[in-house]
Amino acid sequence: MKIKLRYFASLREALGAQGELELPEGSRVGEARDRLIARGAPFEASLARHKALRAALNQALCDESAVLADGDELAFFPPVTGG
Repeated sequence: MKIKLRYFASLREALGAQGELELPEGSRVGEARDRLIARGAPFEASLARHKALRAALNQALCDESAVLADGDELAFFPPVTGG
């Protein structure tokens, strides 16, 4: 299956605005993140497991256990803080 990727804020600066990823059917958000990290720089640094990131599946916040389907849009962005 193929999903669409979107990146926001500092991730957009490092990785670009969007991309695509092919995954096996039934893959989860965490598996997509791991597959992207495995691409190496700059994905490895930007999506590293020690970084706090949020994910949205089809424009709804989700956790890494959410199951992906063909054609889904998966977005990654840093948590928002106020001040």
